[in-house]
Amino acid sequence: MLKLLTSFSIVAFLAMGGALSAQEATQPAPAAPAEAEAEAEAAQPEAETPSVGLDTGRPVQEDPAYIKATHDDWQIKCFRTGVEGQDDLCQMYQLLTESAGNPVAEFTIYRLPEGGPVVAGATIAAPLGTLLTEEIKLSVDGANAKSYAYSFCTMAGCFARIGLTQQDIDTMKRGVKVTIEIVPAQAPDQKVKIDASLKGFTAAYEEASVLQQ
Repeated sequence: MLKLLTSFSIVAFLAMGGALSAQEATQPAPAAPAEAEAEAEAAQPEAETPSVGLDTGRPVQEDPAYIKATHDDWQIKCFRTGVEGQDDLCQMYQLLTESAGNPVAEFTIYRLPEGGPVVAGATIAAPLGTLLTEEIKLSVDGANAKSYAYSFCTMAGCFARIGLTQQDIDTMKRGVKVTIEIVPAQAPDQKVKIDASLKGFTAAYEEASVLQQ
């Protein structure tokens, strides 16, 4: 910007110098003071409004998601509804990492109304490049695993939307960790296991919103 302004000033200075030289070469006889003042006012260009071309700004949209609380290894992630008198929607959330600490998956859980066979819903986000024909598998503390189909994929990853029974929830409340198993598409003979801690699960589950379907 400084270089651009400097170049502009030099060009303007040269243009003004050229105009002055031309004026001196063709300058008429001096006019009467009143006549000279009138001519100067007529020749003066109309002043440009200083605000022309300035950006007046726009309101910054507030991020609708925020972390309301943390219960050991689980966070309560909420979303602002923007509706007066309506509570924000909150779900349990845990970012899952591999052994080197790099994030590889996300695990979210929300509650459902009582009375049905499924008491909670969960979404697991797996990396792109996951072999979709090999379903995602979950097991608690090494017990027999359950297999769930992938629902869809986006640029952010592949997602499995699963239903949890009361027995599933009770098992997680008593457990230490959930092991999530996925299969890479480029290495279908290998299995990648990712652990989700269950520390703080019960407290986080009680604080999660009940999603009315």
